[in-house]
This record gives sequence, C-alpha cells and structure tokens, in this order.
Amino acid sequence: MKNIATIILAAGEGTRMKSCLPKVLHNICGKPMLEYLIDNVNSIGIDKVFAVVGHKAGLVKQNIRGVKCITQNELLGTGDAISITRAALLKDNKIDNVLVLYGDTPLLSQGIIKKLIEKHVSSSAGATFLTAQLKNPTGYGRVIRSSNNKIIKIVEELDASIYEKVIEEINVGVYCFNKRALFYGLEKIKPDNKKEEYYLTDTIEVLTKSNILVESVTSNDSEEFLGVNTRAELGKAELVMRKRILDNIMDRGVTVIDPGNTYIEHGVEIEKDTVIYPYTFIENNVKIGSNCNIGPFARLRPGTVVGDKVGIGNFVEIVRSCIGRETKIRHQCYIGDAVIGKNVNIGAGTIVANYDGKEKHKTVIEDNAFIGTGTILIAPVKIGKGAITGAGSVVTRNKNVPAGKTVVGIPARLLNKYKK
Repeated sequence: MKNIATIILAAGEGTRMKSCLPKVLHNICGKPMLEYLIDNVNSIGIDKVFAVVGHKAGLVKQNIRGVKCITQNELLGTGDAISITRAALLKDNKIDNVLVLYGDTPLLSQGIIKKLIEKHVSSSAGATFLTAQLKNPTGYGRVIRSSNNKIIKIVEELDASIYEKVIEEINVGVYCFNKRALFYGLEKIKPDNKKEEYYLTDTIEVLTKSNILVESVTSNDSEEFLGVNTRAELGKAELVMRKRILDNIMDRGVTVIDPGNTYIEHGVEIEKDTVIYPYTFIENNVKIGSNCNIGPFARLRPGTVVGDKVGIGNFVEIVRSCIGRETKIRHQCYIGDAVIGKNVNIGAGTIVANYDGKEKHKTVIEDNAFIGTGTILIAPVKIGKGAITGAGSVVTRNKNVPAGKTVVGIPARLLNKYKK
C-alpha cells in the first residue's frame, strides 16, 4: 500500500469534552486516541500520514510522533481541512489514493480499514466510504441511494429532510478517494448548508453527478465507529478497548480471573500461564513473564519488567523496576527504581524509598536476599547476594549490605556489630 496516504482530521476543539486538552489527545487505555489510528494505518503498510490540526495544534504536534501535521487556521469544515493538504499530496506523484479518517474514532480496526481500501482499489472507484445500518441514526449523515441502489449523495443530519432522516444507512466517516477525484470534488463544493461549512461529504454528490464511480463497504460492528465527543463516549470507548486488550491477552494463554475488574493498558506484554487476579491495574510499557501470579489489588506502572514465576500480591505498587525470576513480593509494598534479582523474598510492608525530594535513585537487591517485614531501603543502596534485613530495619542511602550479611535496626547495622 505504498501508493496510499492517510489524512486524519484532528483539528476540532471538542467543546463537549469540556477540557483544556485537544480531544484527540485524550487517553484510552493509556494511549492517546489519535495514536490508535496512526498505529493501525502504519500496521497495514501506510507510512505517509498527515494530521490536520487546529485547536491547540502545538500540543498535538508535541505529543504525537510519526505524522506530518498541517494546521487549519480557521475551522471551516472537513472539506476545507482536506483542501489544505492539497499541496503536500499533489506534489507526491507516488500517491494515487487517499484514506481519510476522523481523529475521534479510535476503535476502527485494521481489518475494516484494509477491507475498505481493497474494495476501493479493486473497483477503481473515485471514492469508497464506510456505511452502517442503525435503527437510531441520530447524529449521523444519511446515505441517499437511487431506486437501483446506486449511491447519490450523503446528507448531513442538520440538512436532511424529514424523509431523509428516517433512512437507517449512515455514513461512518471513513473514506478512500482517488487523489485526483478528491480534489476535483473539493473544488466544486460550497458552504451552502446550515453550518456554512465546506463538507467533505458533499464531494460524493459531485462525483456521482460527474458519473465517477462511488462505492461503499458496510460495517456490522457499531463499536468500531463510535465517535468520541463527550466524556461519556470516552468512557464507552475505554470499556470497548479494555475488553479488546483483555481478550487478546487471554487468547495468548493468560488467565484473567475477573476481566470486569481488571485494568490492563495498551502496550502490556504478558507471557502464557500467568494469572491476573481481580482489581489489578497494569499500565503501559510493562512486561510480565510466564507462570506469574499478579494481584489482587496490585499496581504495575510503566517501566516494570517481571521475570518468570514471580508472585506479586495485594496492595503492591511497582514502577520502573526489574523483578527477577521466582521473586516474591506478596503484601503492601512499594518498589520504585529497583533491580531485584532471582529468588528474593520481599517482606510485607517493604518500602523502596527512591525519591529524595529532588532526584530518583536506584536500589539493587541481589539474588536470594531476604528483606524482612517493614524494611525501608533508602536509595541509592545495594543489598548483596543472600543478605538479610531484619523486620523494621531502615537501610540508609549508600549503606550497602554485603553479600551474606544480616542487618537490623534503625539505622540498620550489621548484626554482629549490633550485639557488641
């Protein structure tokens, strides 16, 4: 698909979100909704991606990588948004077709996008767009067809007659255009509608009146084209995406005891035969090995890597840490910026104090160490192989515990010195 470019419309303010953040930057399962679309088109082989930005364009440019952002200075409608990409697209002779997506439809799958493109290319259409049948089509543009089922035009709801509003076939808002046909259509549209905007949908009628073939593909999955315009819709999208992520994880051989009460973000990797218990929260950029037990009520934050056969129990929080094979961290612990070796026992209530108020520091706990209940390790510090800390010990910064030794007390001291 090297001859296809993608335009993602991401200029809207999203006023109904009631947010200082541009709508397309709102997270769904730990990832901005705009990134889902970018990743999907990249995954099917489209690497030329343009985002039309407007409201707080600088924030979008700052937070989204891998796309060329083009700014729409005045929000004059979707047709105008596409028109400002004209120079960039026409100067590239290798681009024959243009995929157009809306930045607030993050649930679109790779499969339906690929199906649309394949139909468009195989039929040599001027335009192909995605439709669906809805019993309650309120809010969507209606697809108008002739008596012989040929597409005539798309009518936006505000401009639809009472007869057109009862039509149940709706325009989802996903298009693939022949590049020349797209800009031919855009040249002829006018803002003669209730919003006084240039509608991209009006290009469909321009093409059909010019006897240029317009095709469609139908989606039967209403979740795919859920538009996110409000906080409530953001919550619905979050539920759908979370289910997709959990289903994918379980399909790979992971047991999730209670999917309805388990939160796992995008980008988490978990190996087979691991068990995730209820009320566990696993954020993005976490890797978990096989045959582990995680939770309940555990929180694993970004940068955490967990080895095989590890046990992480209730009310344990881990961030930016590597946990070695067969290590156990069972109860009420905080582990931050630590490297923990194999077969280590971390007692209940252990705190790795990684932050001194200005900087974060690293803690190293080597293989076979035993960290007693209620131990506080003040980083930077190193606990040697097979070393032991007594219950309630406070190991202060840079006071490393030698391999095989035992420390106790506040501050922690070697046991043999403590007895003298």
